[in-house]
Amino acid sequence: MQITNTQISDMETSKVYFTNLRTTPRSNLLDKMEKLVRKAGIESLPLQDNFVAVKIHFGEPGNLAYIRPNYAARMADLLRRQGARPFLTDSNTLYSGRRSNAVDHLESAMENGFNPISARCQVIIADGLKGTDCVEVPLDGEYCKAPKIGRAVMDADVVISMNHFKGHEQSGFGGALKNLGMGCASVAGKMELHSASQPRIAQENCIGCNICVKFCAHHAVHLGEERKAEIDYDRCVGCGQCVALCQYSAAVMGDEDTSERLNYKIAEYTLAIVKNKPHFHVSFIMNVSPECDCWNHNDAAIVPDLGILASFDPVALDKACADLVTQAPILPANNVLSEAHPHDEKCACDKFHLLHPDTDWLAGLTHAEKIGLGTMNYELIYT
Repeated sequence: MQITNTQISDMETSKVYFTNLRTTPRSNLLDKMEKLVRKAGIESLPLQDNFVAVKIHFGEPGNLAYIRPNYAARMADLLRRQGARPFLTDSNTLYSGRRSNAVDHLESAMENGFNPISARCQVIIADGLKGTDCVEVPLDGEYCKAPKIGRAVMDADVVISMNHFKGHEQSGFGGALKNLGMGCASVAGKMELHSASQPRIAQENCIGCNICVKFCAHHAVHLGEERKAEIDYDRCVGCGQCVALCQYSAAVMGDEDTSERLNYKIAEYTLAIVKNKPHFHVSFIMNVSPECDCWNHNDAAIVPDLGILASFDPVALDKACADLVTQAPILPANNVLSEAHPHDEKCACDKFHLLHPDTDWLAGLTHAEKIGLGTMNYELIYT
């Protein structure tokens, strides 16, 4: 049976399948992932002779928290056995780095192990050489009228997301919605997502370290006469790289925008991708780093590795992952949460709000539910 977005929105409860990370000589983690997604119903998708976009984050070189390419290869094998034509994909980034154009992006992907040999399928950058190859999807959303999505994703017949579940400095956490809604947006789409997110500098906190100046792709930041960072808003596109990199709480989100609004837009972009397309989602709660895989480093994990989850409903999947991380203990030493909250290691607390107090991940899921993308009500099924 093919499960559509309409069917999901009509359900009172969505099914989310879970497997832990325990293994035996007869069942390694790749076997467990395949068993999980088959149990969750991936083979009911219309795969025969269809192009299947497997949306995954290739990781910025230097960051080691991204999903291992071995999982992508097993997914490609499974899809090909069902007669599909799978390919791995991601869109170019708005900020500076080694994934802002297709040439560098592909080199970065190959450096991190995502290539046609190791991944057993082709690797395609969804929005083309310079991030301009996109499709405007009529949506008439409350925040986004026509999301701009990488053409390779929209040309695919089926979309599967493979998500590394982790913290995020602007959205709270990164899961299925972030991987699709932000990750599949073209460069112009990412500019729309960030258009009201221009940061500001709390100059009393700035020490003039210059890291925001060095890494601003749009040359929008400079040091003023007192060696305090200043932003040229005629150049700033609101990508948030300075917010992510600042270690002194000097670069912060602007007063005119909120994390909620960004998450609303991400939800609408995700809906534009999947509303008329069969889709399926897998999330890995492993190496739960405090910030996104987009940076060329990853800080120590904040909670133990918990498991792999799968669902046809990306909203239920993100909520289930967030609940599991909430219930998990903080790892006891040498990570940003254990150092900042030494007495809260065993608390069932919102780890992502502790990490990024100005973010509100629940707002995004609430809006996603409102627009019919899925439901936060789920049944967790152990496999």
